[in-house]
Amino acid sequence: MIERLRPFGLLALLSFLTVVGGVSGSLADSAGPTLSPGRQFSEQTGEALYTNLCQACHMSDGKGAVGAGHYPSLVRNEALKANGYAVSLILRGHKAMPPFGRMLSDDQVAAVVNYIRTHFDNDYTDAVTAQDVKDAR
Repeated sequence: MIERLRPFGLLALLSFLTVVGGVSGSLADSAGPTLSPGRQFSEQTGEALYTNLCQACHMSDGKGAVGAGHYPSLVRNEALKANGYAVSLILRGHKAMPPFGRMLSDDQVAAVVNYIRTHFDNDYTDAVTAQDVKDAR
């Protein structure tokens, strides 16, 4: 079983289990993200969402990590030039990254995408809107 889970990375797995309610007790309480009763994240700003959802894998400096899995760097990331790319990844997930589309509103997805695209030495200022996210769902 562990061998089959290894490609997903332990941090991503724990993060995902915490979000869907599969981990209980003090581990879930210390994981960071705050869910409302409807299983939606309560953070609203791009920075707060990044800190509580993305930082565990992509690190506080956005440089990513390699260990139990490979978590790509967001620093000067050319893939973020296309704003739809980040929207799609957050909504649907990819490889070790779980999908967050059901747990984030359109406004929240737009906020975290805009944060990532304007931080970590990225300067993509064509903002994503909640309508863009809604259209991508």
